[in-house]
Amino acid sequence: MQLIEVTTPSLAKEFIRINVELNRSNPAYIRPIDKEIEEVFDPKLNKAFRHGELARWILKDREDRPIGRIAAFVNKKYRNKGDDVPVGGVGFFDCINSQEAADMLLDVARHWLGQRGMEAMDGPINFGERDKWWGMLVEGFNEPLWSMNFNPPYYQALFENYGFQPFFHQLCFGLDPLKPLSEKLLRRHAVLAADPAYHASMIDKKNLEKYVMDFLRIYNEAYAGHGGGKELRKEQVTGMFKRMKALIDEKVVWFAYHNERPIAMFVNIPELNQYFKHFNGKFGPLQKLYFVWLRLRKACRHFTGIVFAVVPDYQSMGVEAFMVGESAKVIQPDAFYTHYEMQWIGDFNPKMVNVARTLGETFVSRKLTTYRYLFDRTKEFKRHPMLA
Repeated sequence: MQLIEVTTPSLAKEFIRINVELNRSNPAYIRPIDKEIEEVFDPKLNKAFRHGELARWILKDREDRPIGRIAAFVNKKYRNKGDDVPVGGVGFFDCINSQEAADMLLDVARHWLGQRGMEAMDGPINFGERDKWWGMLVEGFNEPLWSMNFNPPYYQALFENYGFQPFFHQLCFGLDPLKPLSEKLLRRHAVLAADPAYHASMIDKKNLEKYVMDFLRIYNEAYAGHGGGKELRKEQVTGMFKRMKALIDEKVVWFAYHNERPIAMFVNIPELNQYFKHFNGKFGPLQKLYFVWLRLRKACRHFTGIVFAVVPDYQSMGVEAFMVGESAKVIQPDAFYTHYEMQWIGDFNPKMVNVARTLGETFVSRKLTTYRYLFDRTKEFKRHPMLA
């Protein structure tokens, strides 16, 4: 077997093709858009390069056939609560079902990270934000959500046999959007619905500036400083809303208020992979026209929760039930969406896990795992600390 560092455009294309070839026979696989993967490795487009560096490799067998790939990265901004050693990352791991091949890929990443002062590595993770390409799929091997890792079940054994241990688990929750809300949720909804100080409303795309500010305030109060989260800036949220504007279905984006103070949000979008699975990794002019045609035909009946947040002062008060109850009054009579799934919540955040469990008759639709490997094998392993 031969390891080849990716240093040319042709090798970069091969790096992408390996993922496609190793998953080609899996009917649940959806090929990511090539450009979205390429952007991770482009210093002009990925801001993580301001604080770090990366390398990636391809593994070939004796017949010169590609059988694996991996990327390793150092990011000075990557920190988890409780970390007591510098931690690097590995990601974009693909490999045939061979421990020898997996060990070669993980060894080269570990050595590269060690040369840069790292004493541990987490993976599979992204060189950038946690909302994309984060964690290894260990349960729920159905069609992946947009920007979510997808892999065969045997990857778990390859990592754990190497010595990785679960640092935290990432839980996704599903919900049948056509099913009546539970009596428990309706009772909790009724309490705040009877109080005129509370109200919830769906987004109005004609007034995005207001919702940019509401999103910013809620997110920063709820998440900044927790579990590696960082405070968002207005320009970041404005850019996100502008990029999403064409995708936003107003019926599934909701905000809750108490005396006009924004206190919670329930942000969902149509599930993009239900479109992208038709494009074979490309998103050029023809695919964009096809995308518009699919949207006009209302071809996507899945929607995905990308952000659910309640500010700390209003947690455990039933605000989440109130907001879901209000949104259901609009979403359910329409009876358009048939499938709903929330993006992952770390198991180190029991409050948000509990919120997800109380939204109705939810179920764990899939589980991913972020693993950690300590270079000093005598050092005590510690899982991600729980948030209060």
